[in-house]
Amino acid sequence: MICSSIRRSVAVLMLAGVSLLTPVDAISAPTVVKMATLAPEGSSWYRVLQEMGEEWRKASDGAVTLRIYPGGIAGDEDAMIRKMRVGQIQAAAITGIGLAYLEPSFYALHIPMMYESDEEFDSVRDRYAPVLERMMEEKGFVVLNWADGGWVHFFTKKPVAVPNDLRPLKLFTWAGDNASVEAWKASGFNPVPLPSTEIATALQTGLVEALGSPPQVSVITQTFNYAKNMTALRWQLLLGATLINKSTWEKIPADLRPALLQATREAGTRLQAEIRGSEARDIEAMQKRGLNVVPVGPQQMVEWQKVTAQLYPKIRGPIVPEGAFDEAMRYRDEYRKANPPKR
Repeated sequence: MICSSIRRSVAVLMLAGVSLLTPVDAISAPTVVKMATLAPEGSSWYRVLQEMGEEWRKASDGAVTLRIYPGGIAGDEDAMIRKMRVGQIQAAAITGIGLAYLEPSFYALHIPMMYESDEEFDSVRDRYAPVLERMMEEKGFVVLNWADGGWVHFFTKKPVAVPNDLRPLKLFTWAGDNASVEAWKASGFNPVPLPSTEIATALQTGLVEALGSPPQVSVITQTFNYAKNMTALRWQLLLGATLINKSTWEKIPADLRPALLQATREAGTRLQAEIRGSEARDIEAMQKRGLNVVPVGPQQMVEWQKVTAQLYPKIRGPIVPEGAFDEAMRYRDEYRKANPPKR
């Protein structure tokens, strides 16, 4: 009994010594942030996210690590958001379509042909971003950075120069975005709502004959092989942002968050510059492999502008909240007034 008691005492003292010598932080498990994205492996988006994850690891001395699920492994963007809500994943790098599932005001930055240049779009986004970030925080999410996927062009099986060329074609639209589907139909188009993860198959089988896509997305996904015509029209800029659950973000020690946030925002800046700088190269690369770029002249541009004039009343209210639509339009007009086009 005495020997047993001594052994227990020695064991307790040894454990106590270990606990005194070993910092709590050293034995605590690192925080693993699971992040999903539609961006496929090999794309600029994926590579920049990898770089960001490495910067997180270094900035936190291994206390925070990023695990990326690319290429739609976690499902379409609405599925990613559902999984974020229940904690299956903690973060997502998503487009403005996914952001609008959470808050329709994001659509104010996706209005067709509302913005004419990167600078104009950036001016509106930067002014409106604090409002959107507050809305996201109220819904339990933190916006870590902003970026974009480039200008959306129509890629089609038949050449499209004017709206009437596009109307009879089966046009991919995002599943779950019913208001947009109805707006397309009301303007005489033929939308086919599908998950974005099914685009390639839909093009191959003929279920879809046209889609809007930035050039780099078409290069990486190879969808241009099934839609060999690209309309030389900047339809809209594909907004993007990185979100994390507010609860997950607040579990990360407060002294680490500024460095992680800085790394994330620098990653967004790098990605945006790379995507925008690659558009001409991506188009040229596709042309070498058979892409036909369909020109849009001044008269044809007028026809597209007429279509958007018809679309705007269907968008303002049913799709984009009226206040958000008007605010974005006001910011755009103020930019144009301060930066008149050079003649």
